[in-house]
Amino acid sequence: MTDTPGWASPGSAPSDGQETGASGPADAAGRPDAAPPADHSGEQPQGPGVKWSKEQPPPGQWSAPTGAPAPGQAPPPPAAWGGQPPAGYGPGGQNPGGYGGPGGYGAPGHGGPGYGAPGYGGPAGYGAWGGAGWGGPPPAAKPGVIPLRPLGVGEILDGTVSTMRAHWRTVLGITLVVAVFSQIIAILVQRLILDSTSNQVLSDPNATPGEVGRAMGDAMLGSGAVLIVSLVATVMATALLTTVTSRAVLGKPVTTAEAWRDARPQVLKLFGLVTLLLIICLGIIAVGALPGILVATTSSPLGGIALAFLGGLAACVPALWLAVRFSLASPALMLEKQGIVKSMSRSAKLIRGSWWRVFGIQLLAGLIAGLVSAVIAIPFFALALVFGGDGMSAFLSGTPNVGWAYLIITGIGAVLGSTVTFPITAGVTVLLYIDQRIRREALDLDLARAAGVQGYGSDAPASGS
Repeated sequence: MTDTPGWASPGSAPSDGQETGASGPADAAGRPDAAPPADHSGEQPQGPGVKWSKEQPPPGQWSAPTGAPAPGQAPPPPAAWGGQPPAGYGPGGQNPGGYGGPGGYGAPGHGGPGYGAPGYGGPAGYGAWGGAGWGGPPPAAKPGVIPLRPLGVGEILDGTVSTMRAHWRTVLGITLVVAVFSQIIAILVQRLILDSTSNQVLSDPNATPGEVGRAMGDAMLGSGAVLIVSLVATVMATALLTTVTSRAVLGKPVTTAEAWRDARPQVLKLFGLVTLLLIICLGIIAVGALPGILVATTSSPLGGIALAFLGGLAACVPALWLAVRFSLASPALMLEKQGIVKSMSRSAKLIRGSWWRVFGIQLLAGLIAGLVSAVIAIPFFALALVFGGDGMSAFLSGTPNVGWAYLIITGIGAVLGSTVTFPITAGVTVLLYIDQRIRREALDLDLARAAGVQGYGSDAPASGS
């Protein structure tokens, strides 16, 4: 895959015209290297019943597979992950027509070595999968938080949680610093701009149009400032946690300083990428709602509002499609050290044909993160209404007192919730990116070599050799 630069370029696949296995004559059934027909001219006639042939295989040729080979006997060659069981080993332990040749599953681009390689059942050879039987393929190498093979939904979520547990100091330090910094700014903005006066004006039916306009302008300004702060916090957390997750996949430790040093050159590009994606999605929704807005301002306000709502809702479909299509652009930008446009192109290429799977996993991760965050934030919100406001009645009437106590208590709940949501969303996105590259580009071979896994696909020939 020559168009895949960066963090870990994919392994090369075998050439299309490359044949595997040894060449030799085949019998009528198509078995390679079948023994020639025996000459029965010198044999004695056999009577009825079961008889043993005079010529027997050498002693120990079919000994128990779990033991060491007999002296002078060559061990059977390791088999790869796919194909059919061997029909039989030839003289000297050869398997010219077997399933462990270079075209098997241990070849480059197929995700792993033969099952007899180091780390996959030892030197037992045939039978190492389940004793003397056929017990299925061995587990893939797992130097870090995920096995080096295509991942399932549970493995992606488990890898995210395992990253949080294995590197909890680094993850907690990153999320706490980012969340506290962003919440302090958000509290100041809400207190100084979105004050109780604006809320009272917007809820007062006797307010003049000028007062309502000023209050709406203040509300939009404050909401925009909070959105920008949240965007910056998300970008910073994503940049640092992407590095942590990529190191966790290799089983290597990482500190906050190392994560920042690795992510710092790409932070501005990541901020530009997130801003561009946000503008694209919001622009599509605005275009969908534009006809309704024009109708509301020219003729029928009520009908225009309804048309704007329906148009914006319909425009959410293409906006969502694009958001998922470019959702792997941030890990591509951080790990491959690419530009904004190239990262978006990489994301679209990786997700092609897997849109629904990526959408489902990200939706599930978002629901889990949102549920956990809500469970953490709701008690703090209730405490804020009791100790920092005018009670539940003021909240239900739409005129809560947004005081310092209320903002600080809810801010603490938001900080604790962010310590969970940031690692989950960033971790799932990075592991989805790695999973898609494993499926399409055999990234597991490069990851195994980077992690120091011995013999992982090293016995396979290189492409074009």
